[in-house]
Amino acid sequence: MYNSKKYIGSFLFTILLFLTACMPQTRDKEIKPNIIILYLDDLGYGDLSCYGATEINTPNIDKLANGGVRFTQGYATSATCTPSRYGMLTGEYPWRNSNARILPGSAPLIIDTNRVTLPKMMKKAGYHTGVVGKWHLGLGDGNLDWNGEVTPGPNQVGFDYSVIMAATQDRVPTIYIENGYGVGLDKNDPIQVNYKKNFEREPTGKDNPELTTMKWHHGHNNSIVNGIPRIGFMKGGKSAYWSDVDIADYFLNKAKNYIHKHKNQPFFLYYAMQQPHVPRTPHPRFVGKSGMGPRGDVLLEADWCIGELIKTLEDEGILENTLIVFSSDNGPVLNDGYNDEAVAKLGKHTPAGVLRGGKYSLLEAGTRVPFFTYWKGKIEPKVSDAMVCQIDLMSSLGALLGQEVPQSDSQNMLDVLLGKSELGRENLVIEAKRNKAYRKDNWVLIPPYPKRPSIQTNVNIETGCDSVYQLYNLKEDLEQKHNLATIYPEKLAELIAEFKLVIKKKPLKEESK
Repeated sequence: MYNSKKYIGSFLFTILLFLTACMPQTRDKEIKPNIIILYLDDLGYGDLSCYGATEINTPNIDKLANGGVRFTQGYATSATCTPSRYGMLTGEYPWRNSNARILPGSAPLIIDTNRVTLPKMMKKAGYHTGVVGKWHLGLGDGNLDWNGEVTPGPNQVGFDYSVIMAATQDRVPTIYIENGYGVGLDKNDPIQVNYKKNFEREPTGKDNPELTTMKWHHGHNNSIVNGIPRIGFMKGGKSAYWSDVDIADYFLNKAKNYIHKHKNQPFFLYYAMQQPHVPRTPHPRFVGKSGMGPRGDVLLEADWCIGELIKTLEDEGILENTLIVFSSDNGPVLNDGYNDEAVAKLGKHTPAGVLRGGKYSLLEAGTRVPFFTYWKGKIEPKVSDAMVCQIDLMSSLGALLGQEVPQSDSQNMLDVLLGKSELGRENLVIEAKRNKAYRKDNWVLIPPYPKRPSIQTNVNIETGCDSVYQLYNLKEDLEQKHNLATIYPEKLAELIAEFKLVIKKKPLKEESK
């Protein structure tokens, strides 16, 4: 006989089992957004229209910045590239690692393959991890054959997929490296790289200026590739040479393909763009569009690339489930080695905004950079004055994903990054070429560094170095015009004492399992 009560009970039990099975998956999806770090190179605090630029328009970046939490006090750890990238990926102040300085293209990897990194933490949380673009953290162990497997590298510190330039666009080798192998290399024309001496009968920018289409100003006068003199010497590998004007498109397409391939699983993408670092080689689509020469043109190119990336996320239906973090490795520089009219065509544009200094500088424009978070439907638009730093991504994203991370210099700023709190960092140590300064509340302390000139003549940027202590109140004097060290001796002494304690304190470390 048909038992209706038994049938209904069985049916309800089945439904309950189904809902129970679905619940963890739904919860996992909610706490596991895709995470993308958009990281530009030498982008200044005043280079974007969302940060007050009036002479250039960056609508795609602005849309993200104005739709998320835009920080007015967002910092890189360093005023130069390698240290900042090291700090962001490890959660450790770069000055704790003596090798974390601007590296040649042949330098060995400076991230210990045994340590916990941001991508390793992501992998542990169930993410697929990828890096696309500039690396500049060293490769190999110091005895590298570029024609075989280039290891250790990104894939050995936590990235499942990598397609990179080894160092910078102005350094050799000028080839792409995908998952540890040079792209397009011909075994009959092996590539050789040397940063100490040139190869026999190979032309250089210094000796053969007639072969260059971009003229060097300082420091960039070694091997010539595509008419551009570089830093370092290289021979062979011609079939693998990149086309400079196509680099932005190449990396953009790799980033888009990565998203297409991994759209059905949580992924972490570190998209490290080369703009506006030298040599500035905009694609012909952007040449002359800014009116500010190549530097302005590559800013427009970068904005377009980000717009195309966002379209990809929208087309795949995953924008709402993607947390985006945007920043730059350090502040701006105009003449950084090439005569490319960056100074002559600047006009009224101020790359550092109201800040003093720039790349290489301990002053604010060296490390205070554009910094914002965007998560459609999850983050409410706001402007935040909370102090945050890129090294905080390790602990903050770990907290988001329920992952324990080793105690380090990184601080959990998750609520700040999501716009739920204004309680940012109380203090921060920044560095520029191994010299350090100390931020505490509204104050910044710069110790005496008499061995370095106050003006770096090659780039015309104030380094912030002086023979006396400098003390600035940034709330009242953001432009750092008034040194208050002799006016507030008690505050000076207080900050000096705190600074010494902070730099002596060594964070606990824990090796990855």
